[in-house]
Amino acid sequence: QVQLVESGGGEVQAGGSLRLSCAASGGTFSSYAMGWFRQAPGKEREFVAAISQSGRTYYADSVKGRFTISRDNTKNSMYLEMNSLKPEDTAVYYCTVRRGIGNTVYQFDYDYWGQGTQVTVSS
Repeated sequence: QVQLVESGGGEVQAGGSLRLSCAASGGTFSSYAMGWFRQAPGKEREFVAAISQSGRTYYADSVKGRFTISRDNTKNSMYLEMNSLKPEDTAVYYCTVRRGIGNTVYQFDYDYWGQGTQVTVSS
């Protein structure tokens, strides 16, 4: 079965950095688009970033210029480099994959999800 496992979350001070990783197993994902969503307490899950099978990237306005999404198809892995973190970035971050090649911001377009990793940014 397809399985996605996030890692790299933690607690950092505002202005700090974290690098999240997503390890995919149970298939070959080089032809699939991948992405990151996040959900803060009491709020709906929101789109963060996406990367197509060809490496094209797309970001939510709230993280553009601060976050960088990347993938390594030889390792079936995806990453989210987060810089200049703000308290409002505090959330559970989810790795996701869809059986398609292009980027999308819609949650229900994605087919597989990880369990999430907590990111906490303190003032």
